[in-house]
Amino acid sequence: MIRKGSDKENLQAPAVLEQILSATVAADFQMASEPQTGCLLRTLVASKPSGCFLELGTGTGIATAWLLDGMDEGSKLFTVDNDSAAAAIAQKYLGHDQRVSFRVEDAGALIEHFIEQNQRFDLIFADTWIGKYARLEDTLNLLNSAGLYVIDDMLPQINWITGHEANVEALVLDLENRQDLVLTKLAWASGIVLATKKT
Repeated sequence: MIRKGSDKENLQAPAVLEQILSATVAADFQMASEPQTGCLLRTLVASKPSGCFLELGTGTGIATAWLLDGMDEGSKLFTVDNDSAAAAIAQKYLGHDQRVSFRVEDAGALIEHFIEQNQRFDLIFADTWIGKYARLEDTLNLLNSAGLYVIDDMLPQINWITGHEANVEALVLDLENRQDLVLTKLAWASGIVLATKKT
């Protein structure tokens, strides 16, 4: 039976996550993904064998660890962040995994590179400004047919700057009105929007 609040129980987190979380706290990094978000991402990538995935906003690698935990050996993950100190934590604990490619640069520049290379992805987790509030169209164009687009932090957060709620509302309305996506909004964890690109 599923009880209210049980979504945080028995998540079977990746073994490396405890070390990453300790390093994240030590670095005073304040923008970590929630465990339920990670668990959802793991389940979603597991549905895409030999998939190609993109994470916009590596941070310290918390969501990256969950993604890798759900991926099969034939899958590939690209992850990008412009914060070299945060990304260094992710690379320290996850860099040995040959399935992940770390990029420390502006996410917009990487998106432009993927457009030029005609690269497509089976899932994009946009956990930074670019890919959500900027370059949204370009990001969605990188999805394969039936590809998944996932964003979090759609519920009010303590670190939101004044006026950011209007950005969130505008983004959700934009996604709701698109004809090329099938959308689900989850008032759960930090607030998730999950979309599938129509074939």
